[in-house]
Amino acid sequence: MTFKWAAAAAVTVALGCFVMPQPASAQPSEPSDISEAVVPPSESAQPSEPSDASESVELPSEPANPSGWPSKEVIQMTDWVVASGDNGGLPFIVIDKTAADIFVFDAQSQFVGTTPALIGSAPGDESDPGIGDRELSAIAPDKRTTPAGRFVASFGPAEGYRQVLWVDFETAVSMHPVVTTNKKEHRLQRLKSPTAEDNRITYGCINVSADFYANVVGPLFKDTQGIVYILPETKPVTEVFLAYRAPGQ
Repeated sequence: MTFKWAAAAAVTVALGCFVMPQPASAQPSEPSDISEAVVPPSESAQPSEPSDASESVELPSEPANPSGWPSKEVIQMTDWVVASGDNGGLPFIVIDKTAADIFVFDAQSQFVGTTPALIGSAPGDESDPGIGDRELSAIAPDKRTTPAGRFVASFGPAEGYRQVLWVDFETAVSMHPVVTTNKKEHRLQRLKSPTAEDNRITYGCINVSADFYANVVGPLFKDTQGIVYILPETKPVTEVFLAYRAPGQ
């Protein structure tokens, strides 16, 4: 059994920009602009996201028109998840760091939507040991990665803020609405730009639009855990996902 991407393409057209409207009662009360200082409870030393972007960044002010079509790697990973049942009947998300896109599926492995994302500013597939306990000033630029792997994700409290979707609690990597408090970082423009290169801005957290977070991610993960598959960009996929078998293998 493989996922039918042709059928999913029809769904994306119907969705329009891949945001599924939900009844007001179904939308979580997540703030549309939370600080990157989302940290596990009782772990005050966990990293926040300070502003370090240059004022000289020039980005388009108009939204891009991305196709939202998945890469070969995303298609193969989704096919494997569906065929193997690796998600265990839970909603799941596949994150393509190279394209800076995420693809969301419900517990029945039905495609729900896709959106651009902001990810760690440094390429790499591992988090530095102990990074979740460091002050941001102690995290070198080349350590600001979004780790690759299979993660069991769920909503949980973040110190001083409402809940976020914790992807990897130990390393303080979460998914939450894009932070817009620092205008110099141009995060909204980065999300809307037609390229993926400027989507690398965070210390490892995954930022998506507030609408997508509230209308798609929130309802799916509100009362359950889910699986997040973050594809590698520097390692072979079979080294990161030991049980993975590409089509034909």
